[in-house]
Amino acid sequence: MLYSEMSKVQLEEEISALREEFENLKSMNLKLNMSRGIPSKDQLELSHPMLDILNSSSDFISADGADCRNYGGIDGIGEAKQLFADLFEVSTDEIIVGGNSSLSMMFDTITSAMAHGLLGSTPWARQNVKFLCPCPGYDRHFAITEYYGIEMIPVQMFDDGPDMDFIEKAVASDPLIKGIWCVPKYSNPTGVTYSDETVRRFAALRPAAEDFRIFWDNAYFVHHLFGDDRKLLNLLDECKKTGNTNMVYMYFSTSKITFAGAGLAGMASSVENVKAIKDRIRIQMVGPDKMNQLRHMRFIKDLDGLLAHMDKHAALMRPKFEAVEETLVSELSEAGFAKWTKPAGGYFVSLDVMDGCAKRVVKMCAEAGVVLTEAGATFPYHNDPNDRNIRIAPTSPGVEELKAAIHVLGVCAKLAAAEKLAGIQ
Repeated sequence: MLYSEMSKVQLEEEISALREEFENLKSMNLKLNMSRGIPSKDQLELSHPMLDILNSSSDFISADGADCRNYGGIDGIGEAKQLFADLFEVSTDEIIVGGNSSLSMMFDTITSAMAHGLLGSTPWARQNVKFLCPCPGYDRHFAITEYYGIEMIPVQMFDDGPDMDFIEKAVASDPLIKGIWCVPKYSNPTGVTYSDETVRRFAALRPAAEDFRIFWDNAYFVHHLFGDDRKLLNLLDECKKTGNTNMVYMYFSTSKITFAGAGLAGMASSVENVKAIKDRIRIQMVGPDKMNQLRHMRFIKDLDGLLAHMDKHAALMRPKFEAVEETLVSELSEAGFAKWTKPAGGYFVSLDVMDGCAKRVVKMCAEAGVVLTEAGATFPYHNDPNDRNIRIAPTSPGVEELKAAIHVLGVCAKLAAAEKLAGIQ
């Protein structure tokens, strides 16, 4: 029976039964942490052979003739640049391969814009800069802009990407809007992939700010669960067609492909943007960890090798996402108040519980031994105006642990909803 159709007496009976079940769950002393989207141990083991690749080698020369043990190569070794160019479908002149963290590259880009501006523009620190933030979105993106005191403007997400009507009007009318955060394929946390029309509308933006930038975080664009049937249009190519060549920075890393703390990160942008970034990097450092780049390339080899490796990840992750879907259907579908995503790729499932209940649900889950991402984290300033969104990160636990955790989540969501409808909260 739908909770919304229950009488007061029926709600009170449901609450009594759920409270008893909740107490039983607490007595099980579960200890499950699903607060972050991290690879499982089995996923990390897939790349373990990479650690031995250079141990017995006496050849540390990259394909472009660089000795990877030495200084130099600030934009990456040739074969790593080629891999990233193939991934982004751009030229190697439009690629920089860095250290292990694409988030660090994004942070550096914002830092440079704050201190020195972009391509000769006024430094952002001298202005009351604003950023557009599609949400639910990635909390670490929002943390960067919040760190610098950049005003964040929420943008609603739809099934084909963010609200482009709002974005087009906002950037055209306000020169203080300098950027937007985007996870365009298998978005964090909704799993949405931006449609071709959405990508083309991004490329055709006419911002009032000449230094407006799209931060295009391709964190998950090879993380398919059921095969890649959702092609993402190349934004840099589309920007070239509209005369907005310098408007986009695209990022990627292997953090969830090889080792989360020791992968490769890279970015793609226009030749002019890349030159400006390389000029800064020459001051910042004398070169990235080229030995790690060489190790990765001898393990992955090329794009085909990377995609074959991702098939192995998908085989490990797919049963977990299927378990989440099956358990959510079992726990919540008949109650009628919740909705959730069924992603084709990425690392998350986005769950909307009854309005006004997410914080309480997350708190109760923690009491029962299941730690979830903080409610509100998927919105700027941790402020979910409806207090309903919860990000589920299914990748780390085993399937049976995951079923137990989602069962706890379902019980807590139903209890919070029933109490709210009964006027007990």
